[in-house]
Amino acid sequence: MSKQRVRKPYPSDVTDAQWEILASFIPEPGNWSPREPIARREIVNGILYLLRTGCSWRQMPHDLPNGKTVYHYFRRWKLDGTWEKAMTALRKQVRTQRG
Repeated sequence: MSKQRVRKPYPSDVTDAQWEILASFIPEPGNWSPREPIARREIVNGILYLLRTGCSWRQMPHDLPNGKTVYHYFRRWKLDGTWEKAMTALRKQVRTQRG
């Protein structure tokens, strides 16, 4: 088992409260990969960093997951409807709270 490195957070990172809500929508990693899995939260943080800063996938900071990996999951979750399901549920929750 390897040590998980703690990094300084970026302003675009999800908070613990946000992750608690979002985590149930993000699929668990598959068992097929021979490499150590990357934390789903870090993948989401990488996506949010890119969207917030406008950098290219190749310019992903070194302390976030590799840009190719982050792009892979971003696209995969777009195609399988993960983002749409999350946004629909969150919109419904906000609208219910506001009456």
